[in-house]
Amino acid sequence: MATHSHAETLQRIQSALESARQVFTRFTPGAIEAEYKAGHDPVTEADKAVDAVLRQELLREGEGWLSEESVDDFSRLEKKRVWIVDPLDGTREFIAGIPEFCVSIAMVEDGISVAGGICNPATNETFLGSLDSGVTYNGKPVRASQRTSLEGAVILASRSETKRGEWKRFEKTSAKVRPMGSVAYKLALVSAGLADLTFTLTPKHDWDIAGGAALVTSAGGFVSTLENSPLRCNRKSPLLSGLLAGGPFMRDELFALVSDYLPANSGRAL
Repeated sequence: MATHSHAETLQRIQSALESARQVFTRFTPGAIEAEYKAGHDPVTEADKAVDAVLRQELLREGEGWLSEESVDDFSRLEKKRVWIVDPLDGTREFIAGIPEFCVSIAMVEDGISVAGGICNPATNETFLGSLDSGVTYNGKPVRASQRTSLEGAVILASRSETKRGEWKRFEKTSAKVRPMGSVAYKLALVSAGLADLTFTLTPKHDWDIAGGAALVTSAGGFVSTLENSPLRCNRKSPLLSGLLAGGPFMRDELFALVSDYLPANSGRAL
């Protein structure tokens, strides 16, 4: 993909994130009603309003669309360029008034996340980047952690997974485990070097991780499936078994840490 095209894509992402931020000014985190979808996932008026704004700002003729809050008609599978968005990742945190939620946008080309943008409207943080431009954090260039060891590294853990006790098996690691909401926000923080690693051993959807994955790889970090293969998005089923991501020099140590719990080595479903 040509550099000028990436630049134009990033401009569209940045504009869409700003429009989404304006939508959030109409809502008060911690004081909003929620409905519950099948599977008990919450959804709010903010989710729906941001989804509409993103679709209007981003989608052009010939491009595909996959959003958590839109009906998937699979026409995206015939498109080379596909927008994959989560209008509000971390809805549970948004409802609870915890400032760990965000808007996530990814441009995916032939299954690869080539550009992304993530905005946390509660903390006024914006992460923006592409494979050929690198990543900026609130307008300033950043890169993924250059740490070479798990010793003292900060690993961002899922708040809900931690509550369920799924991270107890990692308590004795030499790294620092920090619970946090929103998969996309965790990936954004890793891309900016504000944390060293993050992973989830439970299934996630493309819209949860495509934007953050674009940022991490654009910042020089690594993103991998639990099967130790590159991330591919825009498949017919948007569900992944899980994800590992972090600075470029800690991939092997992270895989060693979780190896006993990966699908190939575990007799139980993840």
